[in-house]
Amino acid sequence: MWHAEQTALAEGVEAEFMYRYESSAPSQVRAELGIATTHIGGGVALAMRNDPTGYWNKALGFGFDEPVTGELLDRVLDFYQDEGSKMAVIQVAPAVLPQDWDDLRARHGLRPEGKIVKLWCPIDFFTAGVRTALRVEPVGFDDLREWASVVLRGFGMPEQGMGEMIAAAAAHPDFRPFAAWDGDRMVAGANLFLHGKVGSLNTGATLPGYRNRGAQSALLVARAQEAVKAGCRWLVAETGQPAEGGSNSSLNNTLRAGMRPLYTRENWVWRSDGADRLVRSPSRAEQGRIGVEAFG
Repeated sequence: MWHAEQTALAEGVEAEFMYRYESSAPSQVRAELGIATTHIGGGVALAMRNDPTGYWNKALGFGFDEPVTGELLDRVLDFYQDEGSKMAVIQVAPAVLPQDWDDLRARHGLRPEGKIVKLWCPIDFFTAGVRTALRVEPVGFDDLREWASVVLRGFGMPEQGMGEMIAAAAAHPDFRPFAAWDGDRMVAGANLFLHGKVGSLNTGATLPGYRNRGAQSALLVARAQEAVKAGCRWLVAETGQPAEGGSNSSLNNTLRAGMRPLYTRENWVWRSDGADRLVRSPSRAEQGRIGVEAFG
C-alpha cells in the first residue's frame, strides 16, 4: 500500500540533504570537481563532472510538485548534457512513476542498475539496543574534516575535494554528524539530517578494520535519541537492496532497530555514450539557455 505523505516526505528529505552536500562545497572545490546543482520540477539535479565514483551525479525528488513526464526528463537530462556529465542516476519513487514509464525511460535511454530500499518508522517505534566498546558521540566543528575522511574511506571514496565538500555541509545546524572512536581514533561515522518533523539517518560508514563491532548500531541509537531531542516524529533511511541470496548489514541493522521498508526504488542510469534518446526537446543551450547506509 502506498503511503502518499510518507513517500513525499521520504523523497523530499533525501533530495534536500543530497542537494546540501553538493551545493555547500567551497567554490574552489566546486570548480575542481565540476559541481553544479539545480532545482527542476520540485526535485533536484546534482552534477559532478569530475566524479571518479559514479555516485554524485544524481537527480531525485520528482513526482510531487509536478508529474513525471517526458518533458521533465528532457529538462533533467539537458542539465547533465549541458554540464558535460558522462552519466547520471535518476531516482523516482515507484508510486509516482507514470503509466507510460517503460516507454519514457526507453526513449530517454534510462536503464535499471540496482535498487534502493527506503525505510521508515514513527520515532516511537525505534527500538535499537546495542553494546559496543567504542565511544559514540556527536562530532564537534574541529573534527568535521576527520569525520568526512572516515566516512569517505568507509565508503571507499577518494577524499580529494570530497572531504572538504562533506565537511562544509556537515557544519550546517541541520546536519548532526556522529562518530565512534576507539580510544582517540575515529573509526566510524554517520549523520542525522533534520528536515521539519523528519530525521534522515544517512552517511553511515565504518573503516574496514572496525566493522562488526557494533559501531553502526550504536550510531543509529545515538542519532535517534538526537532526533527525539530535535522534535522529530519520523525517521527515514535508505540503503542498497542486496542481491538475491545476499545480505546488507546496513539494511539488517535498520530492520532490527524497528524501521520497516516503505518501498524499493530503482536506480535509472543515463550515460552520455549509451543509447541516445529517440525523442527529445531542444536543450536549453539550443534555445539560447539563460546538485553500507547510503549517502542518499
